[in-house]
Amino acid sequence: MNGLINNVAFRLMSRPFSWTQVAHMKQWRISKGLSANRNAEGVLTDGPDYTYLDGRPTPLLVKQKMRMLKQQNYANQIVTLCSELDFAKKRHQEILNAKEQERQDIINDRLKPKGKVMLKKK
Repeated sequence: MNGLINNVAFRLMSRPFSWTQVAHMKQWRISKGLSANRNAEGVLTDGPDYTYLDGRPTPLLVKQKMRMLKQQNYANQIVTLCSELDFAKKRHQEILNAKEQERQDIINDRLKPKGKVMLKKK
């Protein structure tokens, strides 16, 4: 009898458990353009827990404040990187213009024809 109880307990503890449904649901959500975790965003997550009847704004929740600060950091990084990219493009164009100007100065400083050849050109 004791062996039978152990055998039943072992079968209950070692039953196979499949994650295919969860993985399939995750892939479906991603394919539809939704977040992989359905609790990561949405009305229940983003909205306030309560509202005042007189219309006053409700204070932000801790996770809402953290999410807002994270988004602000992302925006600051984007602005910084875009300004660095604009500076790099401008500097590259200035370097190319300086090289072209230097080349043009060298061409202009070459020896010029003298005598009858110079008079013919005018």
